[in-house]
Amino acid sequence: MPEKPEFSFRQTLHMRRNFIGKSCKLHFEAAPLKISRASRQYLYDDTGQEYLDCINNTSHVGHCHPHVVGAGQEQMAKLCCSSGFLNEQASLYAKHLVSTLPESLCVCFFLSSGSEANDLALRLAASFTKKKDVLCFDGAYHGNLATLVEISPIRYKRLGTAHQQKEWVHIAPTPNTFRGKFDASSENPGLLYANETIKVIEKAHRNGREIGAFISEHVISASGMVVPPENYFSIIYRYVREQGGICIADEVQCGLGRCGEQYWGFQLHNVVPDIVTIGKPIGNGYPLAAVITTKEIADSLGDFSSTFGGNPVACAVGRAVLEVIDNEKLVSSAKNVGKCLKDGFKAIQHKHPMMGDVRGVGMLIGVELVMDKESMKPAKEAAEILTYKMKERKIILGFEGKDKNVIVLSPPLCFTTDNARSVVQNFSEVLTNIETEAASVGLTSLDNVGSNNSDNVTIDVITDQPTISIHAFSDEDDEEDEESAAKRARYEEVD
Repeated sequence: MPEKPEFSFRQTLHMRRNFIGKSCKLHFEAAPLKISRASRQYLYDDTGQEYLDCINNTSHVGHCHPHVVGAGQEQMAKLCCSSGFLNEQASLYAKHLVSTLPESLCVCFFLSSGSEANDLALRLAASFTKKKDVLCFDGAYHGNLATLVEISPIRYKRLGTAHQQKEWVHIAPTPNTFRGKFDASSENPGLLYANETIKVIEKAHRNGREIGAFISEHVISASGMVVPPENYFSIIYRYVREQGGICIADEVQCGLGRCGEQYWGFQLHNVVPDIVTIGKPIGNGYPLAAVITTKEIADSLGDFSSTFGGNPVACAVGRAVLEVIDNEKLVSSAKNVGKCLKDGFKAIQHKHPMMGDVRGVGMLIGVELVMDKESMKPAKEAAEILTYKMKERKIILGFEGKDKNVIVLSPPLCFTTDNARSVVQNFSEVLTNIETEAASVGLTSLDNVGSNNSDNVTIDVITDQPTISIHAFSDEDDEEDEESAAKRARYEEVD
């Protein structure tokens, strides 16, 4: 039985609406959840209902992991904040963290959020190169501080017509081989996209601007888990450096083994950045972030201090997270479970006219929904409805991308193959109903909807893995009133 809450759901919601800014959106705004506790990959609401959490990458090794919680509790009972004094936890954590990175990345700065980390990275770049200008992707999101909003073009539309791109910001096309200028069938799309980016840099030079830093994720999460094509980053890293700039890897979303193949996202592309930024997952929910760079770049900054960055509790928690990743072999798990999840979606893709693309690496998966595979028109409403219907089945998904039509999954790394199978099967059943409804009202022509629903889809990923059986379900389950449709939530990035 769940503990009796101090305040009812209605009272809690009423206080939130009165005392918290309305721009701070809730997931599922039309029917929000009151989450009272969490464990591993599960959330529990105020009635005790269990939900499978497929989006909370902040709780990197699992909600309330006992080793992480214990480390934090033990250190908090000794010493919490000792800004400006020597403490063992910070030194030990820095040593462990740099041991996971290439040898050149050997100096740490500790902060409290990914936004702070990216802001410091820009300061370091400007200090070292003596150039302020920044190159970023048009589908990028790097944080919510003022400087970072300017290099997060995917947010420009929300800033309104008054927003003007700053002269020090230069925007390259996101190398998206599904919806971009060059698709996967193009010959060497990595080179083609790199040439487009080089044109942006050359235009800046003609206008008297010099690029000081190129900042990027290596799996572009805000664009809907876009994985840039082979060779792209190696070409651009080389060109930016030839022009006197440096390269920043934003690993907030894809670092610490989430990509499965390697510990860091940039390693998937065989490049070594000059600065790495990390946030969110390294504290497993506790405020902690880091910037790691070369000694030369670190020494170029005259002075830096952070009251809470590197405090002993945060560093004890950070050390515990790294220990759990190693001890529980979570990098390998991310690779295997992520393959199960991605291959599961690919196995059902041909049965669903609205499944335009399945992409990602490790435990970063995106499924792009379209009205039909010929027009590729983004199915924004379908993505939103699908997340609500999956919530009814006690599975929490998110949606991202420029058109908010990409279903995204970035769960805690303790996610299992059983979890993956459950998600794929329920996803398929819900999407079948949505496709049928869309066809019935003439929104799209989906002649083959449900035509193969009696078949079994085998996901031959892990030994002895059972098949997924796909079944249609009642149209009655998909009724939605006008008020709910108008108030559906938008998932926002948060630090």
